[in-house]
Amino acid sequence: MNYRRLGRSGLKVSEISLGSWLTYGKSVEDNTAEKTIHKAYELGINFFDSANVYEQGQGETVMAKALKEFPRESYVITTKAFWPMGEGPNDRGLSRKHVFEQLHNSLKRMELDYVDIFYCHRYDPETPVDETLRVIDDLIRQGKILYAGVSEWTAAQIEEAVGIADKYLLDRIVVNQPQYNMLHRYIEKEVIPVSSKYGISQVVFSPLAQGVLTGKYLSGNIPQNSRAANDDINMFVKGFLNEDVQKKVAELDTLAKELDTTLPALAIAWVLRQPNVASALVGASRPEQIEANVKGASLQLSSDVIDKIEEILA
Repeated sequence: MNYRRLGRSGLKVSEISLGSWLTYGKSVEDNTAEKTIHKAYELGINFFDSANVYEQGQGETVMAKALKEFPRESYVITTKAFWPMGEGPNDRGLSRKHVFEQLHNSLKRMELDYVDIFYCHRYDPETPVDETLRVIDDLIRQGKILYAGVSEWTAAQIEEAVGIADKYLLDRIVVNQPQYNMLHRYIEKEVIPVSSKYGISQVVFSPLAQGVLTGKYLSGNIPQNSRAANDDINMFVKGFLNEDVQKKVAELDTLAKELDTTLPALAIAWVLRQPNVASALVGASRPEQIEANVKGASLQLSSDVIDKIEEILA
């Protein structure tokens, strides 16, 4: 496993990270989740991602419990806040009240003194950015958060956050967590250039396009045990299941075979070709899946291969 610096910080994270969205605490039994997390750790993954909203905290609980037997300093664990955690008017967003309460609730569930990274799970148009950054800075000074991050913020929103942090001498964000894969590339135009300018890395989720870039849907059928069969995720997958995408995936699969590798490994290696990407965040419901994903971190793509991929994706 290789490790990359997270933005302008000194923190080093594994090129492959493991997340808990729609898996741990829900569709995957706790025992299997623990085995998968342990296998990830054995393979050199030191970066584990969760959020308060993942099964209303169960994702955090399962992941943190599985990591308990390892030295706390040996892994990086995250959580987030923004999405609703209750019915009340203050049970969502990025207000000082909500961020403060949710961080403490997350620490209690995970039985931790601190999280390494706290993400603003989306941009909150109803809360001043300085209010959000101020409470995160306060929690950093208290030692309950080490680094600040955002998820799916636009280039303009990221630039706004950096400007406010500098104006009020607050801790800058060092990471953005967007969706990024061969079929979803919007961050290349503005987000990556702005992030690179300010020393902010990307930790990208869905590098396999919700499983589409594994080739499992090439037949046109949705396997019963696949993510697309899950009603919660089908809405994200079905947008990729069209003739144009299927043609591209088939050609990418053929290219992977020519390179004596797998389509998932090729897709992850393609994401990691981007120097502003610190880590590719994957989901895995079984130990063998995380083993397959890790292969992408060791695959180096030549410029000729990258050009061939661009031709296919054009």
